[in-house]
Amino acid sequence: MKVHVDLSALRRTKWYEYAIRFLFGGIITAITGMIAKKFGPEVGGLFLAFPAIFPATATLLEKHEKQKKQRKGLNGTKRGRLAAGVDAAGAAMGAGGLLIFALIVWKLLPGRSGSIVLEAATLAWAVVAISIWAVEEKIRRLQRKHAAAKAIHRTQLQ
Repeated sequence: MKVHVDLSALRRTKWYEYAIRFLFGGIITAITGMIAKKFGPEVGGLFLAFPAIFPATATLLEKHEKQKKQRKGLNGTKRGRLAAGVDAAGAAMGAGGLLIFALIVWKLLPGRSGSIVLEAATLAWAVVAISIWAVEEKIRRLQRKHAAAKAIHRTQLQ
């Protein structure tokens, strides 16, 4: 899978879809605040790693992919679900990086410069998230290579 930026998606997204994302993000942020108020900032902080707009993004992504296929006369349900699943995997990788970000800020912030700690934590987040992605990509390539080798071996036995 190649990572790329598709700016044309900005034109295809309706205003109300942005509103839905904003609403979901606000609700999740408010719930996180209530959790932090009741159980303390350490517990509340765990919920900050949840991508606030992910639920709305996943459903809208599925809908857009399905509509694209339907315009070509195809069903598109499987494609939409696959696209949402890939997005979920990316969100999980980013959340892994956010966990490291939170740990660094939690442990290093008291008594240190806030800007330096935040810069270090942001760098660590990026390194961890990209590393998780790279390892996942390597595993996927090895699996494809192994599957191809098995297929060749099966055809040679026939």
